[in-house]
Amino acid sequence: MVEKSTSKITVGLGAAVIILITILGIKWYLDHQEKQEMQAFYDSELEDQREKLAEISEELQDKIVEIEQLGGDIEELTETQTKLEAERDQLQRTRIANRKLIIDLRNKTEGYVELLKAKDEEIVQLKAVNEQLFVENTGLKEDKNQLSKSINELSEDKQKLQNKVDIAAHLKVEDIKIIAVNNRGKEIEGSFRNRQITNLKIEFNIAKNEVAPIEGKNVLLRISDGNGQVYFDVARGSGSFMLNGKEEYYTTNQEILFDNSNQKITFIYNKGSDYNLGIHTVEVFTDGYLMGKETFDVH
Repeated sequence: MVEKSTSKITVGLGAAVIILITILGIKWYLDHQEKQEMQAFYDSELEDQREKLAEISEELQDKIVEIEQLGGDIEELTETQTKLEAERDQLQRTRIANRKLIIDLRNKTEGYVELLKAKDEEIVQLKAVNEQLFVENTGLKEDKNQLSKSINELSEDKQKLQNKVDIAAHLKVEDIKIIAVNNRGKEIEGSFRNRQITNLKIEFNIAKNEVAPIEGKNVLLRISDGNGQVYFDVARGSGSFMLNGKEEYYTTNQEILFDNSNQKITFIYNKGSDYNLGIHTVEVFTDGYLMGKETFDVH
């Protein structure tokens, strides 16, 4: 009798274990199935959010272009687009979605949508402002054109006046003297022989000019022979300058302070060799214009 009872208990326990295992297996299967379905839902939501962000990015770009054309401020939208594109790129690298990620994405998407709506209202306002300005500008166009014409004419007159002032401010030289100094220091004016010219002394005064400002000037001296050949020696201070848009050469130069006192300027030039025979020309320049000239003869 005892053995029968024990056998029944054993069978009962075995059946209970089988039932428990079956229940646990079914629960595990259902949980696994639920997790797979939930993961599939999250993955589908992730893809939907990616597409929405891509659409929002395109709309943002359209809004940026339109608002910029209407003269509005696009700084906020540009910063938002940069941020959105960074988030979109990060999503492209996200492989496993979860509940928190989906909730965050939904919140961000809703925020972007609200921003787009606000910018739609701003665009409407900007269009209204631009239309009003267009109406006003159309009415003022003729007056504006006339004003522009008057301003241009005034500018031209001002430029002409300035040109006259610039020309009036050009300095002139007076009383140019060309003197030959021999090796004993004797000075000869007029025409010279080569043996009489150890140094060539050129003196002149700068005429007073009340229009010209008191300022430093680089005075250039050019000596040329009858064929127009300029005496040029870099070792003796020669160089080049621009005259009427063309590069020219000078023989020597001297930095001065023009003080409008009819000051006398003296150049001492040692050529170091004989001059060519014939008429020579001495020209004085500054600031790209001719101040005066004189000639001398070597025979």
